[in-house]
Amino acid sequence: MTTTDAPADARPDAPAAPSARTAPGVPSRVVGTSHARLAAWVREVVELVEPAAVRWADGSEQEWRALTDELVAAGTAIRLDPARRPDSYLVRSDPGDVARVEDRTFICSRTPEDAGPTNNWVDPDEMRAELTGLFRGSMRGRTMHVIPFVMGSLRAERPMFGVEITDSPYVVASMHVMATVGAEVLAQLERTDADFVPCLHSVGAPLEPGEEDVPWPCSETKRIVHFPEERSIWSYGSGYGGNALLGKKCYALRIASVVARDEGWLAEHMLVLRLTDPAGEVHHVAAAFPSACGKTNLAMLQTTLPGWTAETVGDDIAWIRPDARGGLRAVNPEAGLFGVAPGIGWSTNPTAMRAVAAGRSIFTNVALTDDGDVWWEGMTDEPPAHLVDWRGRDWTPASDEPAAHPNSRFCTPIRQLPSLAAAYEDPEGVSLSAILVGGRRRTTVPLVVEARDWHHGVFLAATLSSETTAAATGQVGVVRRDPVAMLPFIGYDAGDYLSHWLRVGEGLSPERRPKIFCVNWFRRGDDGRFLWPGFGENTRVLAWVVGRAAGRGDARETPVGLVPPVDALDLQGLDADPDDVRAALAVDADEWRAELPEVGAWLDALGPTVPAALHAEREELARRLG
Repeated sequence: MTTTDAPADARPDAPAAPSARTAPGVPSRVVGTSHARLAAWVREVVELVEPAAVRWADGSEQEWRALTDELVAAGTAIRLDPARRPDSYLVRSDPGDVARVEDRTFICSRTPEDAGPTNNWVDPDEMRAELTGLFRGSMRGRTMHVIPFVMGSLRAERPMFGVEITDSPYVVASMHVMATVGAEVLAQLERTDADFVPCLHSVGAPLEPGEEDVPWPCSETKRIVHFPEERSIWSYGSGYGGNALLGKKCYALRIASVVARDEGWLAEHMLVLRLTDPAGEVHHVAAAFPSACGKTNLAMLQTTLPGWTAETVGDDIAWIRPDARGGLRAVNPEAGLFGVAPGIGWSTNPTAMRAVAAGRSIFTNVALTDDGDVWWEGMTDEPPAHLVDWRGRDWTPASDEPAAHPNSRFCTPIRQLPSLAAAYEDPEGVSLSAILVGGRRRTTVPLVVEARDWHHGVFLAATLSSETTAAATGQVGVVRRDPVAMLPFIGYDAGDYLSHWLRVGEGLSPERRPKIFCVNWFRRGDDGRFLWPGFGENTRVLAWVVGRAAGRGDARETPVGLVPPVDALDLQGLDADPDDVRAALAVDADEWRAELPEVGAWLDALGPTVPAALHAEREELARRLG
């Protein structure tokens, strides 16, 4: 390993190596830290979880090599063909550990009112007692890894530090990709005596002497717990994704949303896109979409309008802060892409495909080809004749089940993304022109609608909806509402969260406040056809959006907001019937009247903290509909 393995009884507060930095190619020898609070916490955790050894992550190339070799030797990872996938690995999880476990995710604020009706709440003292019992001895027979990390830039005015303790080498390797980790982070943490978010994780599978390990250890008991007032995270029993990579959804959204509320900014489940128009004018757009609504594809947009370029600043999370001029600036706090693989392919998102083709990627629960490559549904137009599926079974196109799990993932460094904007590196972020929210609706919601003002925009975001369909029959399923695509990730009461959005907007300059738009790429005709081609053609909608944000372009008044007339969109060269586009932009008053009771019931379900301004927006919508 690239760091010294310390026995479990080694002093975690031992002095760090001089400067805690290493020359290129020289392994770090950090076996402790001069940061008093970190040292005390590590010592406390060692006493609780009883590991066989303690290993401090240094973030080096040698450490990556040692981790991936260890994962391959343990049977956890398969090294892919280096000619096809350089330095890349396939991992298969336990079939019972394949996704976030929202029903076992908790916001343990001091009172249930602080968590609100959309979060699971348990008294924090009660939960802490349960977790202490679960974690006691949980790392016996395993190595405890200590991972200093920062979300966002180390050059930020106030870097957002965390330290994750885990017994999963898969987590350490994935954190190498998803965050800035290691000796340089620890050195700055020590030098500034900075606060950090302690993140404790265990797969919950201690090994007794002589007991044989399994490739993917985990526990049937799973708890993903956030203590917002303490700014701490405990995760037990799962090794998968956001359950275990605690810098991602747990820190960068659930805990960060609480920090943002207290400090006057926003931590959001949003992509950030940089658009440059033919005149060279630059615009930045943040956009919130629930799952299966085109978020990754939009983040890596390939434009179809001549003279327009699009670059990626972020694909999943945005931290958005007011600036000194009364506008909003957004940064992407992540260093990697942790994307859902199925549906991403050379025909739909070649930008993402090129990023993973560059190598140094960890694929989880996708299929293995006979020549040592990976495959998932949607990657190519035709599937291979034979695969080994995500469970390790033979698979052919005649098989009844998909080859890759629907939530299978690729974990890839963001700097391998061909579309990555240079502005990604700016610790102060990019100035936002517009904010988009969007869902998947067959009817009712038009292709694009502009909010009349900030309050109306927050109302559109608060009542954001997507519908599920039964794929075999095409029947319309349940409409689900997801405020700002944050429902699983708000670290406090949802009504208070929406009030915070209103407060942030009210503090901005009217001239620099981003405009808010709602989009729906998925409107269908009576015959079930998509009315809008989507993908790169969404550039045409974005061109209208940023034009409106700059005070240009036509719009027509409708009961639900401002909608472009068909001729306000640049449709030159578009292979679509203008009547289809007109239908995609239509606002049907009867459909919206039918929607009103659901909107009202949703706001009521969020409880008494929903701001009166949003109830007033619903009443205004009803008045406009007549």
